[in-house]
Amino acid sequence: MKSYNLSHLRELEAESIFVIREVAAQFENPALLFSGGKDSIVMVHLARKAFWPAKLPFPLVHIDTGHNFDETLVYRDELVNKIGARLIVGSVQQSIDEGKATEEKGPNASRNALQTVTLLDTIEQHKFDAALGGARRDEEKARAKERFFSHRDEFGQWDPKNQRPELWNIFNGRKHIGEHFRVFPISNWTEMDVWQYILLESIALPSLYFSHTRKVVKRDGMWLAHSDYLNLRDSDQVEEKVVRFRTIGDMTCTGAVESPAATLQDIIEEVAASRVTERGGRADDKRSEAAMEDRKKAGYF
Repeated sequence: MKSYNLSHLRELEAESIFVIREVAAQFENPALLFSGGKDSIVMVHLARKAFWPAKLPFPLVHIDTGHNFDETLVYRDELVNKIGARLIVGSVQQSIDEGKATEEKGPNASRNALQTVTLLDTIEQHKFDAALGGARRDEEKARAKERFFSHRDEFGQWDPKNQRPELWNIFNGRKHIGEHFRVFPISNWTEMDVWQYILLESIALPSLYFSHTRKVVKRDGMWLAHSDYLNLRDSDQVEEKVVRFRTIGDMTCTGAVESPAATLQDIIEEVAASRVTERGGRADDKRSEAAMEDRKKAGYF
C-alpha cells in the first residue's frame, strides 16, 4: 500500500480549508476581510482552493483608511479582477466626514484605530454574520487568546472570557440576532509557515514585501514611510534607505525594516534569523501594553 504523508504546511492548509468550509456551511452571509497583507492574501488563496472550481461564495471586504500604500491598492484591484471576486470597500474617510470617527492630531496621528468604526458599520450595513480574518495566534498575545470561531456581541465587541467552547474540531457558530463571529482559519500558522507556504504555492505579493529604495523617517526606533500622511516633527529627518515591510497596514503606523531581501527565499532566511517579532515594527502596538487587546475588545480585526 502506498504511504500517505502530509507535510506540516499541507496539514495547516487542510485545517484552514476545513474551517473556511465550516464557515460557508454554518453562516448565512459571511465575508473575507482583506487588507492586502500577506496573511489575507494567503486567506484568499486558501478560500479559492476550498471552493474550486467555483468562485468565492462571499465578498472580500477592505477597510480603506485613505492612508494606504499605493502598492497595496494596486495589488488589491488586480487580484479582484483576476479572480472575479466581489469587493466591498469601507471608507474611514467617510466615517470621519459623517462624524462617526474623529481624526487624530499630532505627530503620532494615525487612522489605524479608526478602522474599527468603519469595520463595524460595514458589517452591520451588509448584515454579515461571519467575518473571516487572517490573524494568527503567534502574532501578538491578544490574538493568542482567540479561538477559530470568535464570538462578537451585538455591538461588535469581543470578550475573551465569553468565548464559545470549541470541542476538538466541532466549531460553535451559534449566535443571537445582531451578533456575529470573527473566524481565523490560519490561527495555528506562524509567520514562517506563511512565508514557506507562499513560496510553495508561488503566490504573488505586493512589491512592498521585497527590498526597495524608499524615503523613510526614523521615529522611536522604527522606520516609517515618508508620505503626506505622516506629520513630521521638527527633529525628523527624511532619509533614503533600502527597506521592506514585514506587515502591511496604515502608512502612518507600519514600520519598515532595513533589508536586502529581494526574493521569497531571502525573506525566509531573514525571518529565521530575526530576533525581532513580526509586529515589533508596528507603532499601533506600542501605544500601550494592552493596545491590541483594547482595540479588539472594541471591535477591531
